[in-house]
Amino acid sequence: MKRTISLRISILARNLRNYFDRQVAVLGVTRSQWAMIAVVATNPGATQRMIADALEMSEASAGRLVDRLCGEGLLTRRSREDDRRAKAIYISEAAEPLLEKLTIIAQQSEDCMFKGFSDGEIETLSILLDKVYTNLSNV
Repeated sequence: MKRTISLRISILARNLRNYFDRQVAVLGVTRSQWAMIAVVATNPGATQRMIADALEMSEASAGRLVDRLCGEGLLTRRSREDDRRAKAIYISEAAEPLLEKLTIIAQQSEDCMFKGFSDGEIETLSILLDKVYTNLSNV
């Protein structure tokens, strides 16, 4: 039973990524770009290190993605008042309409994924997945 559940989680993760990728492809945005924009939007002024931690990626990978999105005019870097060496990352005005569209797509994806679930079932699932996440994070 454990192996079946493990396999199912892996397949579900792949299906979720593929579904979302198909939905955002028309906007010309990848999942990793959307995730970066979403993290910056919810944590304005975050440093590259903070963003990397939130996305569970290396700081170098986060930096390359920030560079790309800054180059596309979707993010901006500003000096931090508390540390002149560190840069604060913000979404640009140009990213706001894109973020709105991506938020709608994410909500539609979530509605599809959790169709037929009660609030209690979603809460139980969240608790159980948190346990799995904690177990794997401590390995």
